[in-house]
Amino acid sequence: MKRVFITGGSRGIGKAVAERFKKAGYEITAPVREELNLSSAESINRYLEAHKEEQFDVIINNAGCNDIHNIEEITDDEIETMMNVNLIAPIKLIRGLVGPMKTQRYGRIVNIGSIWASVSKGGRCVYSATKNGIHGVTNTLAVELAPYNILVNTVCPGFTLTELTRKNNTPEQVEEISRDIPMGRMAEPEEIAEIIYFMASESNTYLTGQKIVVDGGFTEK
Repeated sequence: MKRVFITGGSRGIGKAVAERFKKAGYEITAPVREELNLSSAESINRYLEAHKEEQFDVIINNAGCNDIHNIEEITDDEIETMMNVNLIAPIKLIRGLVGPMKTQRYGRIVNIGSIWASVSKGGRCVYSATKNGIHGVTNTLAVELAPYNILVNTVCPGFTLTELTRKNNTPEQVEEISRDIPMGRMAEPEEIAEIIYFMASESNTYLTGQKIVVDGGFTEK
């Protein structure tokens, strides 16, 4: 049975991804915050030390945080947390878990980016920086790990109708955002999960180093 390691697998897109892989017969490892706190170097090091011998066929760096503030208003804590969770933690996790992948000469890594790595808007300076950065990780590791048959890609979701989206927006606001999307609606989490599943499955045999934007045409306007 193939094994998947995924961060942020308890809700939203991450939950849909975990369910898609489980449906396909994969064993899922999705640590909760108490097991793995991505904003804490100590927690990451402790987790990796305890799991360094484990072999995963797929790594999905899905967890992220996004504090929206204009540049003069963002705090040091918010900058450091976004950098740690969105960019530094994924690098450390890949570094700590990729060894057995290289040994078995098979692996799939998917880093979750964002449409705000292709376009942006006010208040997203640090978030956009981290999501552009995670694709830089993808670019390098796609080259570095290709000789080991490890494919590395970035998937950049657009507006997605998750629980958090519903919580943070009224139905009227969701409708307003949807009117700005050429497809006329937000994505369902399962639609994003299907793309991620393909990129990380055995069906993907050659696609690597790519930034796949899944946004209903939003960034093409």
